[in-house]
This record gives sequence, structure tokens and C-alpha cells, in this order.
Amino acid sequence: MTTKEVGEIVKKARKAQGLTQPQLAMACGTGVRFIVDLEAGKETCQLGKALNVIKSLGLSVDLRTIG
Repeated sequence: MTTKEVGEIVKKARKAQGLTQPQLAMACGTGVRFIVDLEAGKETCQLGKALNVIKSLGLSVDLRTIG
């Protein structure tokens, strides 16, 4: 999965819940710029903050080991 794909999933979930970027940022304790960058798939977004946003939207991450 790419950062672009993660961003698209976050954006779709936010919109499905009727949230604006500023509303999501406030709910997650981040800045609006972070939400914008995350949804755009910016590769330098902080993982911890990204995971917090994902959790706040009721999404989860499934990591599988190779092997």
C-alpha cells in the first residue's frame, strides 16, 4: 500500500462521516495542514499522527509479515 492510497482511504472515510478537514483535525488534535498532507499522500507525514487519524475515523491497519 502506498501513502497515496492511505491518503485516499482517509479522505473517503472523512467525507463519508460528513467531516471537514478542520473538523477532523480538531477531533484528532492535529493541525489542518497535517490532514491535508495526509490525504495528499505526503510521504513525510508522521506515522503516529497518521495512525491516530486512522483510529479516530474508526479504521484499522492490518500489517502482515512476510513469510
